[in-house]
Amino acid sequence: MPQPPLQGVGVFTPKLLQRAAAILVVLPPHGFADSCGVQRVAGSQLRRHQARELKAAAPAPIGTMTRRAPKNLLKHVHPSDLRAVAQLATQAASGVIRITEGVHQSIWHLLGAPGGRVPGQTAGITGLVYRSIQGSTQLLGKGADALLARLQPLLESPEAVLSGTPRREAVLAALNGVVGDRLAASDNPLTTPMTLRYQGESLNLRALPADLAASGKVLLLIHGLCMNDLQWHTRHAGGLAQGADHGAALAAQLGYTPIHLRYNTGLHISQNGHELARQLEQLIALWPVPLNELTVLAHSMGGLVIRSAAYYARRESMHWRSHLKNIVFLGTPHHGAPLERAGNWLDIILGRTPLSAPFVRLTRLRSAGITDLRYGYVLDVDWQGQDLFRPRSASREAVPLPRGVACFAVAGITAARRGALADHLVGDGLVPLNSALGQHSDARRSLAFPEASKWIAHRTSHMALLHSPAVTRQLVQWLAPDSGS
Repeated sequence: MPQPPLQGVGVFTPKLLQRAAAILVVLPPHGFADSCGVQRVAGSQLRRHQARELKAAAPAPIGTMTRRAPKNLLKHVHPSDLRAVAQLATQAASGVIRITEGVHQSIWHLLGAPGGRVPGQTAGITGLVYRSIQGSTQLLGKGADALLARLQPLLESPEAVLSGTPRREAVLAALNGVVGDRLAASDNPLTTPMTLRYQGESLNLRALPADLAASGKVLLLIHGLCMNDLQWHTRHAGGLAQGADHGAALAAQLGYTPIHLRYNTGLHISQNGHELARQLEQLIALWPVPLNELTVLAHSMGGLVIRSAAYYARRESMHWRSHLKNIVFLGTPHHGAPLERAGNWLDIILGRTPLSAPFVRLTRLRSAGITDLRYGYVLDVDWQGQDLFRPRSASREAVPLPRGVACFAVAGITAARRGALADHLVGDGLVPLNSALGQHSDARRSLAFPEASKWIAHRTSHMALLHSPAVTRQLVQWLAPDSGS
């Protein structure tokens, strides 16, 4: 059946893209903390730079003419973003309607009025009104999605393929960290697929780039929650390099070929573990020179992902597992992070009273990847068949460090010296010291890092581990051929 011609194409002008761009530029191009919260940024010069960019991205007051801001905004937006944002808007509207109805029903319940068949829903004419609003919202959302799907080829330029700007990629990384599981489930165009990358570009193993400096030693760098591969690289402010680039330093000093991983951090850690294991099997099979060593440098959640991948690779007898020689964990929450547990307790507190119970939906917006950080889940069995938001003890399978692999742990601590508070709660600001070092009150769950393979970076925050020159020196010391590791 032929589809009707598109109507109203003229309204999809660059101005519409400019408005959508505002969603993708309000965050800086580097430094999303693993809590998707606010990170501490030192230096008044960098703060002033960020303030200028935010001011440029903000909408101008009515009556004010501006020419520069829209041009800057457009470079961060792809035409496909319109469809993705429309899908998110439909989901958000449906969520708000459900919360509103839940509060409405809570009030009726206090007055003794009966509710609908489903908990949190109203009955009678009131329920019919809410069902009608919800149905209209879904109908409009599907119509907009169908229209934009057909319109997208007309908006995209066939001559140029738009590449993501650092700011856009950082925003997408944060979005995937918070709701990446929902994006993947709805096939939203903003979903981040897992890719191996070289020098900022996706690596096609069947058509390797000509400038690939392939050696027999591969260094795989895995980022953490709400981050991406670009945030490993040295930051610049005022033309001066800010901190170290661990991958570049290890390539220059020890001959590694650095390969970065980009992935959807909102998925379950074990889901990313399965996919990483599969992609590493392809990497080993198609690497252009004989591979002698695979070393992994993993930050935060990335450490849990490689532990999961190594576990499943061994169970499925994958070939890449025998090439894995070293894993260095930077601030990895092996036994979980308190911030996710705090979010879980917020669910409980809000759910105790009828009027606040509907707002539990807001606290449950966090992704499967975030809930896995509660206790450091790395296996399917840790979460399958479970209510992700139900409070429960650390009932997870004990997974030891990979056998036959030299493992090292770097833990940050914001204080100048160790103490009970720093060890068990504060740590690097996000991950407690004991969790980063694999230490647990239950000896069966403690990870057997040798003392010589543990190092504490004092006065160093979770994000600072990514660019600390002191961390780089420690990595070189551990991974040098004559180190005895």
